[in-house]
Amino acid sequence: MILNRALILGAVALTTMMSPCGSEDIVADHVGIYGVNLYQSYGPSGQYTHEFDGDEQFYVDLQKKETVWSHPMFSDIGKLDPQSALQNIAIVRHNLDILIKRSNSTAAPNKVPDVTVFPKSPVMLGRPNILICLVDNIFPPVINITWLSNGRSVTEGVSETNFLSKSDHSFLKIAYLTFLPSDDDVYDCKVEHWGLDKPLLKHWEPQIPNPVSELTETVVCSLGLIVGLVGIIVGTIFIFQGLRSDGAPRQPEPL
Repeated sequence: MILNRALILGAVALTTMMSPCGSEDIVADHVGIYGVNLYQSYGPSGQYTHEFDGDEQFYVDLQKKETVWSHPMFSDIGKLDPQSALQNIAIVRHNLDILIKRSNSTAAPNKVPDVTVFPKSPVMLGRPNILICLVDNIFPPVINITWLSNGRSVTEGVSETNFLSKSDHSFLKIAYLTFLPSDDDVYDCKVEHWGLDKPLLKHWEPQIPNPVSELTETVVCSLGLIVGLVGIIVGTIFIFQGLRSDGAPRQPEPL
């Protein structure tokens, strides 16, 4: 797949298949993408990743020339020589330069990214949490994602994923911010991309319910107790009335 000027994406997608006896082949819902070579003409940068069901298994740090696994358990499944990733990136860079010249440097259209911000878990005052900024529909894969707290830039406790490939050849990127919820703090996820006329600020602030006062708790408990007692009294009255009506002597019917 050639995406002019912005990148070349080379990948092998393997979809698991199962063939039940006496029926047609059924495509299972597991897809592995191995060897995603990503390189854009904007700056000397690239990316080499392996993905499975939309999750990154590992990527190659092109600066340190080492393989970085997203989880230690994945490292037991297979090994990868970082040099092979570097060679693939070099081939992609070479091919991209040729394609740019053949296309008269016609740039691919920019997409407008979609941004969503949400906490990892329910927000509680004083309990550490993680704020997630999910940026979808990215193309080309050149983007800046930064965090702001009360209008000031935040650089501690932040991290982000690599570009994750999608079936429509756009990309997904997720940024994280570790924070301590407070009534006074508000946050913004700032996204800069060629598809935006100006930087996009996605605002978020904690929606923390007001704590219930001791007086309110006392009133609620008292009302609950009163309602319970009234129910018991009414029920007892109905029971006695039923017993009296069943035990009353019957008068003989006139002949």
